[in-house]
Amino acid sequence: MELIVIQSYDSDIEANLTLGKLKEAGIVCFLQNEYTATILSNAIGNIKLVVPEDQVEQAKELLRQFDEEKKS
Repeated sequence: MELIVIQSYDSDIEANLTLGKLKEAGIVCFLQNEYTATILSNAIGNIKLVVPEDQVEQAKELLRQFDEEKKS
């Protein structure tokens, strides 16, 4: 199972909120670099949200919906 990065975050709070929403929707997802990026203040890059290759499109659609809800 190949994992694909679908979004990056500067904030661990925002990353975890999105992770929780995707998990509630049945998406298998993980955060990469969460602890290292937080400790090193992004010295190594952002926190990355990854999903299995076969769930990328569904996860991206949910992210679009989440963004629309924020704008409302």
